[in-house]
Amino acid sequence: MTAPWVPGEVITRREVLHGRLWLEHPVTVVDDDGTTFAVLLEPGSPFTFHDHPIGPHPWGAHEAWGGTTVLQVHRTGERYGAWKFFDETPAGPRFRYWYLNFESPIVRDDDGYDTDDHGLDLIVHPDGRREWKDVEHLHVQRAQGRIDLETVGAVLEAADRVVDLLDGDDRWWSEYDDWTPEA
Repeated sequence: MTAPWVPGEVITRREVLHGRLWLEHPVTVVDDDGTTFAVLLEPGSPFTFHDHPIGPHPWGAHEAWGGTTVLQVHRTGERYGAWKFFDETPAGPRFRYWYLNFESPIVRDDDGYDTDDHGLDLIVHPDGRREWKDVEHLHVQRAQGRIDLETVGAVLEAADRVVDLLDGDDRWWSEYDDWTPEA
């Protein structure tokens, strides 16, 4: 286990597919207790793509993250991250929604972490309404060889656990409910 990162430290988020680096970009540490950590992805964060046998990364047409500021909260061992999206308004950042991004459990090292996006997402709007996004991507990724049937099952199991957490209002990421980029 690496030591917790220091708030304000810039680290690297890496997407690693089948053991090979595919995408990397910088994020800024907001908080880290050694098990749960939060990083900030800001507009303009440059993407670096790497050649991969599976083909180009789905975001390959973009040079950088655009549009929104995102707090990404991760917990060791989970197959998803809780991403808090903000829109920029004249009055400052405005919370848009929580976005549960189903991905490989993070693997930390001294200068960043590895994961891989599995395509399935669950948006939780401020009013509590839930919206599944990219459900078909699980099948597409399996057909493309990005994930196997075992991974599909693990993602669906994680999705069931997330729904149970939401139904029970027992979200491990709730400590960031009041967090804003100005905090």
